[in-house]
Amino acid sequence: MKRILLRCLVAAAVAITAPIAISATDDQKTASDMPLAGSVSKDDGLKAWQRIQAVITHPRCANCHVGADNVPRWNVVGESKTRLHGMDIHAGFGRAGIPGQTCTTCHVTSTAPNDVPHAPPHVGIAWQLAPVQFQWFGKSGAEICQQLRDPRRNGGRDAAGLVEHLRHDALMHGFIPWGWNPGGGRGTPPGTFDSHVKDVAMWGAAGQPCPE
Repeated sequence: MKRILLRCLVAAAVAITAPIAISATDDQKTASDMPLAGSVSKDDGLKAWQRIQAVITHPRCANCHVGADNVPRWNVVGESKTRLHGMDIHAGFGRAGIPGQTCTTCHVTSTAPNDVPHAPPHVGIAWQLAPVQFQWFGKSGAEICQQLRDPRRNGGRDAAGLVEHLRHDALMHGFIPWGWNPGGGRGTPPGTFDSHVKDVAMWGAAGQPCPE
């Protein structure tokens, strides 16, 4: 029993970035979010990017945007150190766990409150790592910026598509808005989900400028 319990003490943060279907409601929200293309200066776009970078490089977001080792990271509540995920967790080739030890073994799909420290957090969609081509962990902000604005490496999305992704994830009670409300004493990235959406939209309207 203790061994089973330990295997279920999971605290990881994930942002699914595979292409998703967008509803009419998502389109309407995105249209209201997006300033006109070119209406935001490059300087303001770069400032928006700096705020975006502070969010997506935060452990709450980057810990499950890992590389080809397929091992998520985590931060124990009360510590700033980033560790390999406990219990020898390995997400496997499919990025959703290995037979007998999938992410959903402990990370249930639920929208119930998530307030117990050290207990497995949950969201409204199935847990898995972001695709390996969307690695953020260990990369510089400039590298991630180039990645996010490249449709070949961001799931085929233009600037508005990135905002659509954020809004759709919120509609599904997914990983991204959860990052600002993880419960259990877990740390959160700066700002709010809505301010992050605004920054991504501003960055897009400025032409998605990246640091040089």
